[in-house]
Amino acid sequence: MRIDLHTHTDQSDGTSAPDELVRQALAVPLGALAITDHDTFAGYEQAAPVAREAGLELVRGIELSTRLSLAGRHGRAPTAHLLGYFVQGEPSAEFRAWLQGQGKNRDRRNVALIAKLRSLGVDITLEEVKQVGRNQTGRPHFASVLVRKGYALNHRQAYDFYLADEARAAVEREQVPVGEGLRRLREAGAVPVLAHPIRMPFGPADERLIDLLGHLKEQGLEGLECQHSEHSAEDVAAFQSLARKLDLKETGGSDFHGGNKPDIDLGTGRNGNVHVAYEQLEALRTPR
Repeated sequence: MRIDLHTHTDQSDGTSAPDELVRQALAVPLGALAITDHDTFAGYEQAAPVAREAGLELVRGIELSTRLSLAGRHGRAPTAHLLGYFVQGEPSAEFRAWLQGQGKNRDRRNVALIAKLRSLGVDITLEEVKQVGRNQTGRPHFASVLVRKGYALNHRQAYDFYLADEARAAVEREQVPVGEGLRRLREAGAVPVLAHPIRMPFGPADERLIDLLGHLKEQGLEGLECQHSEHSAEDVAAFQSLARKLDLKETGGSDFHGGNKPDIDLGTGRNGNVHVAYEQLEALRTPR
């Protein structure tokens, strides 16, 4: 039974409404779906009654952006995305309040990003980006406006030239250290997983990645997203080997964003490179 443990709705940076995402999952068909919106449970909570009525198993998830304690290019600490899966219970009120604070950090980054883009001669306003983002405005919505106004040919070019961490208009968002993110997830009752490890500063064959994952495990990391739309077959095999070596749970997902990442299909990833089995969800539910 195929499942997808990494998806986004229009409550963060996807384009599918929560009820629409449920219908898309049924059409694949998927046996289970996790909604892992950035810093919000709104998409999951809107989708839950629709999924329940349709008989689709829905998993509450979250994605957090954190910083590693490493020196990256241009002096910026690399970003590490954490997925948290609430497979045993509900998140606490304290954790929900903390998430609201993370949203305010994004709002401050958006204001600074507009100023940076305008300093580069880009005719853009926060109001028109918010019209695209609606529920939660982020970089994918900036990319959509940049493409529409002719500053980039597509989303990838918009990121590469303006929006990525090392791009011309890069603005560093205030992000918590990865250790705090792991602690927050554990205290809230979630199973913490490192998302798309291919984006780490070290490749899957680099011994430094093993050391980093071991350090993160000591801080509460429980799983590794081995299957992802950006992972080649060789990457998947390497990450699965690392997960087994470090006794981390293997997870996977497409990282579906709808029209914001049109080359990624729900449940199957990019050109069918994602195949996540139900057993991975069962393993997430098994306490250590």
